[in-house]
Amino acid sequence: MIHPEEHSPVRPGHRDTVGAARRRRNRVLGIAAALVVTVGAASAGYAAFAGPEGGSGRSPLAAPPRVHGGAVDFHVAGGTITVDTATMRLTGHVEGEAAVPVSDAAADDLGKPGKVEVDGSRASWTYPSKRLRVTAAAERGRLRMTVRAQEDGTLAWPVTGKGPGTGAARNASLQVPRGEGLSVPVMDRFWNSPEAGLAGTEADLATGSLTLPLWGYTTGGRGVSYLVPESVGTSLAFASAGGKLNATAKHEFSQREKTLDYTITFSLTSASPVAPAADYHRWLREHGELRTLKQKIAGNPEIKKLLGAQHAYLWGGARAPEAVRRLREQGNTRLWLGYDADGKPMSAKAVATAKRQGYVVGPYDTYANGQDPRTADTPVATWPGTVYPDHCVRTWKGEIKTGFGNRGCYLSSEAFARTEPTQHHLAEHTRQLTENGANSVFLDVDAAGELFSDFSADHPMTKKQDRANRLHRMRTLADKNRFVLGSESAVSWSAPVLAFNHGSQTPVNDTLWPFQKDKAWGTYYPSDAPGVFFKPVGLPAALAKSLYDPAYRVPLYQTALHDSLISTDRWEMPYDKFPAQKTNRALMSMLYNTPLNFVLSAGNLDTTGPEMARLQRYFAPLHKAAGTERMTDFRHLTKDHLVQRSVFGNGVLTVTANFGSKAYAGLPAGCVDAELKGDTEPRRLCPANG
Repeated sequence: MIHPEEHSPVRPGHRDTVGAARRRRNRVLGIAAALVVTVGAASAGYAAFAGPEGGSGRSPLAAPPRVHGGAVDFHVAGGTITVDTATMRLTGHVEGEAAVPVSDAAADDLGKPGKVEVDGSRASWTYPSKRLRVTAAAERGRLRMTVRAQEDGTLAWPVTGKGPGTGAARNASLQVPRGEGLSVPVMDRFWNSPEAGLAGTEADLATGSLTLPLWGYTTGGRGVSYLVPESVGTSLAFASAGGKLNATAKHEFSQREKTLDYTITFSLTSASPVAPAADYHRWLREHGELRTLKQKIAGNPEIKKLLGAQHAYLWGGARAPEAVRRLREQGNTRLWLGYDADGKPMSAKAVATAKRQGYVVGPYDTYANGQDPRTADTPVATWPGTVYPDHCVRTWKGEIKTGFGNRGCYLSSEAFARTEPTQHHLAEHTRQLTENGANSVFLDVDAAGELFSDFSADHPMTKKQDRANRLHRMRTLADKNRFVLGSESAVSWSAPVLAFNHGSQTPVNDTLWPFQKDKAWGTYYPSDAPGVFFKPVGLPAALAKSLYDPAYRVPLYQTALHDSLISTDRWEMPYDKFPAQKTNRALMSMLYNTPLNFVLSAGNLDTTGPEMARLQRYFAPLHKAAGTERMTDFRHLTKDHLVQRSVFGNGVLTVTANFGSKAYAGLPAGCVDAELKGDTEPRRLCPANG
């Protein structure tokens, strides 16, 4: 908990001693940053190798590619990248340093390549036996390569961290945008094991399996950033060979899915674990695809109420007007309040009470599930007329695509897109759920769920069209209907239309879902406080490590999108769910400048409510100041990665978190120091000290 004196930037009676400690700490941090340059996210180092934020990042003089034998050199920011056309092996070169392995040879037999042709800044060649044509050019400091297929097929490339030239693998790491992000040492025994839930898996770059269309690799003090601008059709497969992790991108060329072009960019970066995400943020800005929170707030001032707010789902008596007033009396000055679509919504009076407190409030909804109205187990799965089964997604065999949890079917976004102009199913669905005056909506699945190919004769759809339909209907809710809109996990393509998401913080893997089905996790009763949300549980050691070990967590998502939308953990994994992880989760919240997610019922309102208020009082001024700012720096300050620092904006906020077991430069274990620009002393939070 927060001590009263820790709410102010200057703790009375401690100015001289704390100031001296701070000066000593700064000296130590300077030394530490220098010592761990290979794991720290030094902004200057990143800018030198990937182009400064806001700058052009263009390669020097836009030099044309150089062909020598079967190889082609491309000038990129920081050096050159050589492509071996015989194998598609890529190697980076930085003057005076060892070669940087960018990609091993393609996993497929490409056959003999055609002659390299140079046209200005571009080089191109073909693989006749595979009916592929490659075009490559240096662009804004990156190497951009497009593989175009003439027919359906697959390509397994690039291959990261697998072949010769990775002798420095003992110090190499893979950066994976699973949830918020992971940086995994490729020789780590745990991450090579099945228990970690990474090796042996394959993740789609366009869905919630991975939140960003990128990954990274660091070795020998340098890094490589991989970015797939059009992610539909591409996945990333992880494997362990000889006790070493590697990753292979796999692309499916499909005429039907319009994925015959496969583009990927490569950047040489510093060894920062967040360099790939910084490169992506720069790419979004260069291409006009970054819509900031400041822009969203200008369009809908209600979104500003999320700054400084914690998030909570209400159950049972916690949805009553008097409970909402009680939250404000406890000191919760800003909140997002949500409630399940269980047929017992918040009353208009309760919603009005919440809005008077300055809260944002709204229902959980989904457009993804349809069930027989006679047997549906949730109101949001009940649709009028013959929406079920007429709007169901159909497989290539013509069969209905069974819905989540083997309930009903997945509903086709294309079917809704075709009927909405005349039948208004979605508009009426939302109107019914928000007629109590709600100013927010949480739309499940749309921003994270599986993209579907629909083979129905009445509403055929590709995955790209499904994505476009989801973006359109989310944009309608956010911009036309002016709801403060959230959704699940929020894969990066959905960021422009959302104000917040629940789930992108959580690096889930497939070992989580079986545990959630275990009775130890909790049941869906009692209805006013379901155990699945309220029952505290101890995570199995391997699952806890893969989800919450701070030594492996890195803020890829925040580096890319902190200034675009607000992120939390998954809604079925609230702050109280895992008692053993509470301190680390609170520290991560402050370090990443993101809210915590809670659940409240009449039974825990007077215990969780005050705890939430204490955390919110610390968090609120930090988030109000920096919630719309870009995360500009992240670094590890110790070799064990347990002391970490983040910076937002132009020094608007600096946060240092100690996840370790001993004090570091005056910062106690299990505590975080935050400094807003203009503060004379850091603001300290030690969550476990009640």
